[in-house]
This record gives sequence, C-alpha cells and structure tokens, in this order.
Amino acid sequence: MPLTKAELTRLRDLREKKHREAAGLFVIEGEKVIGELLAAKYPLLELYATTAWPDLAAVGGVPSPRETSAPPAATSGMMAPRPQVFELTPEEMARASHFPTPSTVLAVGKINRVPLAPGALDRGLTLVLDGIQDPGNVGTLLRLADWFGLDRVLLSPDCADLFSQKVINASMGSFARVTVHTAPLEEALADAKVPVLGCDLAGYDVHTLKPAKDAVIVVGSEGRGISPAVMALVTKTVTIPRYGPGAESLNAAVAAAIVCDNLRRLSS
Repeated sequence: MPLTKAELTRLRDLREKKHREAAGLFVIEGEKVIGELLAAKYPLLELYATTAWPDLAAVGGVPSPRETSAPPAATSGMMAPRPQVFELTPEEMARASHFPTPSTVLAVGKINRVPLAPGALDRGLTLVLDGIQDPGNVGTLLRLADWFGLDRVLLSPDCADLFSQKVINASMGSFARVTVHTAPLEEALADAKVPVLGCDLAGYDVHTLKPAKDAVIVVGSEGRGISPAVMALVTKTVTIPRYGPGAESLNAAVAAAIVCDNLRRLSS
C-alpha cells in the first residue's frame, strides 16, 4: 500500500527543527550517509527505500510494503532490533525526499541528547563549539573530533542543530562515533579544572603550548569569535601564526584542527 498522507507529512516535517524536537525524531537521506550510520551500528528506527538501493538486501531483503521490522540482529555482542524497512516506489520517494533529486533511501532515527556528567570536562580532551551556526562547520568539527580521538564535543545551545541533515552529512559518519553534548557553556566551563584554551587571533602562538592530556579547546563562530561570557572562562588564548599578509582569518574547523594536532603531538 502507498505512503499515507500522514506518513508523508511526518517524513517531510522532520526537515524542520521544531518538528524534530516535538517528535523526538530526525530524518536523514542518502546512500552514503545511511551506509555510514549502519556501518557504525547507529540505532536507526525506520528505513524507507526503493529497490534501487544497493544495500536493501543486507538490511532484511525486500519487504512487503508496510511490513514490520526484520528479525533482530546481533550488534556489538548484544541483540538489537533492526530498523523497520519499508519499500517505496520511486514516485513515493520523490514525494518524501528532501532533495530535488531523490535518493534511493531515507531513514528515521531517535533524537538522543546525552547529558554532560559533572566533572566530565576534567578528563581527556573536549572540543567546545560556541555559537557555530553553520551546519557544515559543525559537521566538519565532528569529523575533526573523530580524527583526533577527542573524548567529547560540547555544543552551545545556539549552535546548528546536531540532528539536522546538513550536520550529519558533513560529519561523514562521525556523528555516530563521537560523544556530543549540548549545554550552556558558562555553566559547563565554570568548574573546569583543566586548561581552557580559546582560539583567538590575539592569542599566544599555538606552538608555545605545553603538553596537556586533559584540556578544553573552545572555538567560536567565524563572525563574532568566542562570546564574552565564555571568553571570561578561557584560561589561555591561542592563535595560529600567519605568514601571508592577506588572509583575514582561518576557518573555525581549520583552526581547531591545528590546535588539536599540536596538543596530540605534544602529548604523544
């Protein structure tokens, strides 16, 4: 049976943050990103696919439309249910798709916001994003945290929504591997007992950093930098030396990568 109007409306509404928050669900579309999430064993709830999706057989074969979930599969030594799989016609996918050129698969997952435990910032390396509203930058910074093996990422509430299609796509699968928290930064940083390093053009040369296995790295938005309230909690500002005369600044993710690289190099 075809997608009902209510089912179609729900899938399309999940494009918007207010509907995602109300439903406690998010939607993601695309063969590559869904393949990455499945490979990382991210607990997706539903898969909607046409028979053109190459991985359809691997997630339970071609089900009858509106079938319930496929049999459970083992995940990391524990039994976990596979997502419900629904077959769509290309026409139905075009109606449900978020893109001008529809993909062959979209998925629905549950929003799970992990609370920041007291004292967590005092253990390991934490990347803090202060007001970064560009989804591509947030996703890239998640990839960076994944690459450098950071212990967690902390987002301020005014960052781009972690569960938006653009953030998840830009993370290239790191969304499923990195521990991410969202919390007011002034409260979270107030009791930090480790160095809080702020990326700032007027800071100390990043090459003068001392080894630190436990630290917080704060990155502000490219437009305004680190907010004054958060800057008041920074214990040291750092910058990347500029050798060319023309460039005004570095992309936030590039700056954060250089700081993380120096911290990892010094501590290895």
